[in-house]
Amino acid sequence: MSKTLIVIAGPTAAGKTALAIQVAKHFKTEIISADSRQFYREMDIGTAKPSKEELAAIRHYLIDSHSIHDSYSVGDFEKEVINLLNKLFETHDQVVLVGGSGLFINAVCNGFDEFPASSGETRARLNQLYSEEGIVPLQEKLKKADPMYYAEVDLNNPQRLIRALEVFESTGKPFSSFRSKTQRKRDFNILKIGLSPERSKLYEQINLRVDQMVKCGLFREVEALKDYRHLNALNTVGYSEIFEYFDENLSEEEAIEKIKQNTRRFAKRQLTWFKKSGDMHWFDPLESGVILDFLDDAIASLQNLGQKN
Repeated sequence: MSKTLIVIAGPTAAGKTALAIQVAKHFKTEIISADSRQFYREMDIGTAKPSKEELAAIRHYLIDSHSIHDSYSVGDFEKEVINLLNKLFETHDQVVLVGGSGLFINAVCNGFDEFPASSGETRARLNQLYSEEGIVPLQEKLKKADPMYYAEVDLNNPQRLIRALEVFESTGKPFSSFRSKTQRKRDFNILKIGLSPERSKLYEQINLRVDQMVKCGLFREVEALKDYRHLNALNTVGYSEIFEYFDENLSEEEAIEKIKQNTRRFAKRQLTWFKKSGDMHWFDPLESGVILDFLDDAIASLQNLGQKN
């Protein structure tokens, strides 16, 4: 088994894109995005997509690959990436998978469990609750029903909250209990790199990134998407807060501060998720040289092991 998937994971604004490009250049390979919002062509500024220069430096897959109007699940992502890897491994010994979406990364590495079906009635009731009372009641229900998933999920994503509550209300069992029951054996090696900046530095980078997004026209981008605000992709950090501004529930300054606050909270939950992965190798983002040396050594060891077997 000489092929290796190099996973680069970590919280938002940790420096994953820059490192992924360095790693891809080092191994003369390509990058697959595992960011659950960068798929969408209509969402550019608020999703912090790689710049045109970064996209030109190394070929990226699954960025601008779908529309916000498309139905695209974690299961769809797993199938698409596995098919893509089969093709890329024909010409590359290593491929890079980079992103902060734990569910999507886990689906590629371990397979995605099929969850029990739930009734349309349950979904409709939860959607009505969200429509009438907002996201807080969903958050509170999930905290009681499934504290493990509550600690990891993006609490500002109603789609994820409703899906977890659907499973719980249909089965009486928490959503988290259905995950990773059967780990699929992949026919490639997996090396996981986790980026964990010093917390105050990470929060500073998040605040700076939000300010930069605003300068680049985030409010204009969100305004152009107002007619589609009911779509799940847009009920996420960086978009929902600005919809509140357009609803005149927040001032511009309050909306910007709320984006920063919600992004910091989301980053904390991302770290909680990834820290539970026992096979993640953690580094400071500034240690790119150390990371490349580690990958060289780890891949050489895997190749030697493969030759012996």
